[in-house]
Amino acid sequence: MKRFLWPLGLAALICSPMVASAQPMAIDPPRLTLAQAQQLAASKSPELSAARHEVDAMDGGLQQAGAWRNPELSTTVEDGRSATRTTTATIGFPIELGGKRAARVTAAQRARDVAQARLAQARATVRAAVVADYFAVVVAQERVKLAGDSARLATLAADAVGKRVAAGKVSPVDATRARVDAANAQLEVAEAQAELQAAREALAGLWGETEPAFAEVDGAATEVPSRPPVPELLRDVEASPGLVAGRLEVDALQALVEVERSRAVPDVVVSVGAKRDNQVGVTQAVVGVSIPLPVFDRNQGAASEAARRADKARDELDAARVRLLAEVRQASTRLSTAQASLAGLRGTVLPAAQQAYDAATTGFEAGKFGFLDVIDAQRSLLQARARTLNTLVAAWQAATTIDRLLGR
Repeated sequence: MKRFLWPLGLAALICSPMVASAQPMAIDPPRLTLAQAQQLAASKSPELSAARHEVDAMDGGLQQAGAWRNPELSTTVEDGRSATRTTTATIGFPIELGGKRAARVTAAQRARDVAQARLAQARATVRAAVVADYFAVVVAQERVKLAGDSARLATLAADAVGKRVAAGKVSPVDATRARVDAANAQLEVAEAQAELQAAREALAGLWGETEPAFAEVDGAATEVPSRPPVPELLRDVEASPGLVAGRLEVDALQALVEVERSRAVPDVVVSVGAKRDNQVGVTQAVVGVSIPLPVFDRNQGAASEAARRADKARDELDAARVRLLAEVRQASTRLSTAQASLAGLRGTVLPAAQQAYDAATTGFEAGKFGFLDVIDAQRSLLQARARTLNTLVAAWQAATTIDRLLGR
C-alpha cells in the first residue's frame, strides 16, 4: 500500500513553503516594489497630469484677472471736403469702479486654490489606488501558487487512485471523482492566472500602461493592515482632501458673487484727444467722460444666480461631510471585521484544517480512512487558505478606502 501513498507524500512536500522555496527557479525580470509603483503613478498618472494642467490653467486665469483694461482709440471725420473737414481723434481710458479688478483677482485666486486642493485629492486617490491594486496583485500571485499546489496534488492523487483501482483496492468511482477533482483544479489554475493578469493590468493602468512591464510584484500576502480607531479617524475628517476642496469651492463661488455685485457699478471712460478744423485752421484739445446709466441692467440676475450657486455649494459640502463620516465608519467596521476574521482563521481554522488533513493522510496510510476522506480534508484546507486570502483582500480594501477618504 505504501508505494501508492508516495504521490500523496510528495504532494504534501510540494505544498510545504520550505520545499517550494527550494525548487529551481528561472531568472525573472525585476520585481516591482510598492515604492516603485508609487513613484511611477506619481510621475505618469493621467489623472494627476490632468489635475496639474488644471492648476496651470488657473495660473493663466489669475494672470488674466489682474490685467488692466486696454485704452480705446477713436477717430471721427466730419465733411468729406478737405477744405472744410473736421477731424477728431481721442484715446479713452476705462476706469473700473466698484472694486471689479480686485474682485476678479480674488475669484481667480480662489479658483486656483480649488485646483490645488483637487490635485491633492487626486494624489491621495492615486496613492490609495496603488496600494489597493498592488496588494491585489500580491494576493493574485498567492492564489496562482495555491491553485498550482491544488492542481499538482489533485493530479498526483488521481494517479494514485488509478493505480489502486487497477490493483482492485478501491472502486472505479473513486478514480472518476479524483479525475474530476484534477480537472477542476486545472480550471482553477487558469482562472487564477487570468485574475493575476487582470490585477497586473489594473495596477499598470494607474500610470498609463496598457501592457504591464513587470512580471510580478514584491511582497507576500501575510501583512494585516491596521488603522487608528474610529474616534481618531473622525477627527481627521475635516482635514480630508475632499472637504478641504469643498470648502475652497464655496469660497470660490462666494468670490464670484462679489464679482457679479461689483459689476452693478458702472465704469467710467475718460477720453482725451484733439480736434482739427481745416476750415478755420485751428486744433483744439478734447476731453470727455463717458458713464453708462444703470437704468435697466444692474446685473441683479447674475448676482442672484451666483449667490444661489454658493448656497448650493454649502449644502453639497454639508452632504459630503455627512457622507464622508458614514463612509469612514463603514470602512473602519469592515477593517475591524476582517481583522477579527483573520485572527480566527489563522489562529483556529487554518491550524485545524491542516491538522485534519495531516490526520486523514496518516489514517489513509494506516488503512483507517478512505481516499475520499483525504480529498475532503484537502479541499477543506484549500478552502480555508482561499478564505484567508479573500479576507485579507477585504482588509486591505477597507484600509485603502480609509486612506483615500482621509488623504493618508
